[in-house]
Amino acid sequence: MRIAIVHKDRCHAKKCGTECILYCPRVRTGDETVVIGEDGKALISEELCVGCGICIKKCPFDAIDIVSLPEELEHPTHRYGRNGFALYGLPIPVEGKVTGILGANGIGKSTAVKILAGQMRPNLGNFDLEVSWEEIFKRYAGTELFDYLQTVSKKSIKIASKPQYIDFIPNVFSGSVGALLKTTDERNKLEEILPVLKLKEILDHDISTLSGGELQRVAIAACLARDADLYFLDEITPFLDIYQRIAAAKLIRDLAMRRPVMIVEHDLAILDMLADTVHVGYGKPAVFGIITRPKGVRVGINQYLEGFLVEENVRFRDTQVVFEKRAHDLGSDREDMFLIPEMTKNYETFHLTVNGGTIKAGEVLGVVGANGIGKSTFAKLLAGVETPTSGNIETALKISYKPQYIRADTSDTVEMYLRQRTTKFDSSLYQHEIIESLSLEVILQSPVDSLSGGELQRVAIAGCLSREADLYILDEPSAHLDVEQRVKVTSMIKHHAEGKKVGIMVIDHDIYLIDMISERILVFEGEPGRQGTAAGPFKMREGMNRFLEALDVTFRRDQSGRPRINKPGSFLDREQKASGEYYYYTADE
Repeated sequence: MRIAIVHKDRCHAKKCGTECILYCPRVRTGDETVVIGEDGKALISEELCVGCGICIKKCPFDAIDIVSLPEELEHPTHRYGRNGFALYGLPIPVEGKVTGILGANGIGKSTAVKILAGQMRPNLGNFDLEVSWEEIFKRYAGTELFDYLQTVSKKSIKIASKPQYIDFIPNVFSGSVGALLKTTDERNKLEEILPVLKLKEILDHDISTLSGGELQRVAIAACLARDADLYFLDEITPFLDIYQRIAAAKLIRDLAMRRPVMIVEHDLAILDMLADTVHVGYGKPAVFGIITRPKGVRVGINQYLEGFLVEENVRFRDTQVVFEKRAHDLGSDREDMFLIPEMTKNYETFHLTVNGGTIKAGEVLGVVGANGIGKSTFAKLLAGVETPTSGNIETALKISYKPQYIRADTSDTVEMYLRQRTTKFDSSLYQHEIIESLSLEVILQSPVDSLSGGELQRVAIAGCLSREADLYILDEPSAHLDVEQRVKVTSMIKHHAEGKKVGIMVIDHDIYLIDMISERILVFEGEPGRQGTAAGPFKMREGMNRFLEALDVTFRRDQSGRPRINKPGSFLDREQKASGEYYYYTADE
């Protein structure tokens, strides 16, 4: 569907006599396709506009453009049944490159990879019969995929995959980490991989005892150790801290110099650093998906955030994701709401020190630091799940807590689960701010224990924010959420904090999410697994400089305002480190 869009800043309806209305064929038949708003400027009904283009030619101020909305194309790559999901286009593996796939969950990424791996033959839309390889070759003749698909047809390609959900690994393998990885070391590279991912210390641990972060690193190592023609990694970042994410990214970059690598990743900072090109996936999740041709990683990510694909002339999102060029001082005049007391927590092998501070009413406080340094322990202390060794938490404030690891431990439906946590479920405000914002309408009648990881995460966030509380603590809310969902969650959390004048603390490793959501930041420092210290809260610039200096990584903004990781050793990287500005250094800031 093609629609016309009026750029109101260029529209001068009163000066031109509203020529767009006079000449619109739908207006002549009585339909109010184009109307004049209260500000005297034109508005076009997207439901009625047929995209004929007459109004563009008649507008003397170049105020109207025609763009396409996502709709199914003519020639599908693969279709599941008469009314089943349809995929259009395929990503292209490139020797010596990391190819990224960026898009919402349910847009066809897994189907595309199965086709590229030879596990599924594309049916070109003919779901009721087997399509011959000759017909497939004819469709892709003259394209970059022609030679690759010929190799696939001969069943001579081997693929190594890192799955999105790693929870099932203990169900299919029992034994130690070392025993598992030994079976995957087909390239004799395990000795190089283990120290980078810091896995030597847990080689004797049983798979069933590993944390989410440890299991993620084992899965990455197992994939990279195999000898394959194509490597596919589906989300490497969940449960990994920023240090571990960058370490994994460097290993993948090294491998890509010899073998093609394809990666699906929703942490845009890591995808930006890791990929050479990206394919954007758009459409309607679970209905149809379209994979674009490859784009430069900077261009592809920026177009995805803008919600408009320039080359395809397609607008697939109503709102643009904007990174504000601000000093993060919005909360300087907010009132203190919650006092973080000075306290300590001692375990047999770990010691946490909290220096104290405040959380303000209406603010979102970001929390960053390495895994195993005490962030989740700190959240549990505030939530009353753990008791401090020294210091006291005395407060009459109500606290709602979403833990890092969430479990589907009930067969109740999602609706019943949420009704148990709020009396406002049926109100229009709750439906709009919680149910619609988290896209929960379609799973309200699904049992909680049948949900996928991303669905379960959204339900857990909804459950936390549904409770009446003064302070909300969300531990890693971005895990298993795609970019679209992260953007919605970010907006919803900020709105929840400001609208209800409550405090919200967000612990996460997604730098983009932390940057968009936080007004101040708490930085955890120390030695993971041994001792940690909670420093701050700091203003964003001071806190992020402190955090990124320890990480030895610098960030800059591009022209869109989006934060980007500087390549290690580049001119900008060296310049910012020399000036001590690790975070968003520009001449005018």
